[in-house]
Formats: sequence, C-alpha cells, structure tokens
Amino acid sequence: MKHFISLNDLTSTEIENLLKLALRFKKELKEGIPHKMLQGKTLGMIFSKSSTRTRVSFEVGMYQLGGYALFLSSNDIQLGRGESIYDTAQTLSRYLDGIMIRTYKHSDVEDLARYGSIPVINGLTDLLHPCQALADLLTIYEHKKYLKGLKLAYVGDGNNVAHSLLHGCAKVGIDIAVATPKEYMCNEEIVENAKAAAKSSGSRVLITNDPEEAVSNADAVYTDTWVSMGQEAEREERIKVFMPYQVNGALFSKAKPDAIFLHCLPAYRGYEVTEDVIDGPRSVVFDEAENRLHAQKAVMATVMG
Repeated sequence: MKHFISLNDLTSTEIENLLKLALRFKKELKEGIPHKMLQGKTLGMIFSKSSTRTRVSFEVGMYQLGGYALFLSSNDIQLGRGESIYDTAQTLSRYLDGIMIRTYKHSDVEDLARYGSIPVINGLTDLLHPCQALADLLTIYEHKKYLKGLKLAYVGDGNNVAHSLLHGCAKVGIDIAVATPKEYMCNEEIVENAKAAAKSSGSRVLITNDPEEAVSNADAVYTDTWVSMGQEAEREERIKVFMPYQVNGALFSKAKPDAIFLHCLPAYRGYEVTEDVIDGPRSVVFDEAENRLHAQKAVMATVMG
C-alpha cells in the first residue's frame, strides 16, 4: 500500500490489517508502551480546508510514532496556484517522507500521488473522507466486536463521508443503507463501486430517499452536517430540504434497541441530530473522534514505515 487515497483502492484484508494495527496502537498507548515506528520521519500536512480533528490527530499521531509533522496552510503553499502540482509534488518529495492533504478537489490528491515519489494520505476531499470512515469502522468494531453482517444506516447528505462509508462498509461486509433527499444523492460511480465490492463480501447496499427505511433494524446510525465547508451560501435551502432527515429520537427508535449513533463532527444540535440522540447513552461520537488518532497512525505507519 503506497498511498491512502480511497478505501475502494484497498482489499478487505488491507482494511482489516489497518484496523488491527490501530487497535494495537490504541492498546499500547493506554498501557504506556511506545511505538516509535516512524522515528526520524517527517509528514507534511497540507490544509486547504481547516479542521480541528484532522490537524490534531495527525500531528499528535506523528509525534507518538516518533516522527515530526509539519503544518502547511494555504498561505504557506501555492498548490495549483502560483506553482503547479507537478512542481510541488516533486519538491516536497525531496524534503518529506509523506504528505497528508485536506483539500477541495479530489484530483489534487491524485495528482500529488502521481507526480511525487512519497506516500500521499487523503485527509479529506469534496469527494471522499477515507480517514474518517476507517475510524468509523474501528469504532463500530470496538462496540459490536465484529463487522461482517452488521447494518449501518447513513441519513442526510450524500457527501464525502457517505461515499467513504459506502466503500468501507461494502469492503468489510457491513450492510449499508443510505437515505438522502433526491437532490443530494451519492455519486453514482461510487455507489456502483460499493455494490461491486458488496457482492464479493456478501453485504448489501441500499440507496433510498426514505430515512425510516434506511434506519429500520440498523446496528449503527450515522449522520453528518448538512452544510459542509464551502456550502455556506446554500445553508437556508439545505436546512429546508434536509429537515425531514433529522436523526431524532423517533427516527433513532427504528434502529435496533442496542444501536449506536455516530457523527464525524462538528455537529449542529437541533439540525441534523437532536440532543437526546447525540448526547444520549448510545452515542459513541467521542470514541469515534478519538479513533481518528489511532486509525490514522495505522495508515501512517503502513504507508510511511
């Protein structure tokens, strides 16, 4: 595994190995056992989009692995503007041992990987969020003790998080049901990729516009913000369209009695989710946030080790 760009690029075994390594790192950290697998290595972190969890988890994770993380904001680097991606990739490859990029255009991540000679990790694009989905799978496994045969329901915007959950669940054998408004459905190619992977793993993919159909008998229920970074101008329109997709107590009750609730954060209570759900006893959102650290350490150790 040279890069970590999409879960669709990985085999089910590769994803399972990342999860096992993440669990090992988490256990060792709790026990005070050092794991300096990237001693002396440097990760460049390119942020065209800001983020609390992505920056802190990658920076702390790299420190715990014995390496150094260098933060590069859009003010520090001229990616695709003053300097071509080709030149940027070639130059950074002479300085760094790996690149994590969080940006808008998915093609920027692919081009960095194509033109550079070092591993590239997709920290988020408008199309995909594989680091989040890996942490989500880790969280589900911790709480349910297995993955294959479970059902995850995603309700809301057919966005980058939904796309990576489709890839990840289909690869590891989790049934996934995605409910979105007709105007905000998932990318058709990603859905087809997920359905193809599901055939191999024995799982099922359901795409619907009915949130109750998606949540019915689910082991895990997931939602995300309705207004992502860069979509602020659409806020009022989105709220109107998505309000019937709010994960509230009534909708959550359609899932199994022991279902868990997930959200990648930041969350906006009273919009995509109500307080009784996200702050309730079955919410695992902060376990999920913590697991970004361990899942990403597994990715860095694998591609940069």
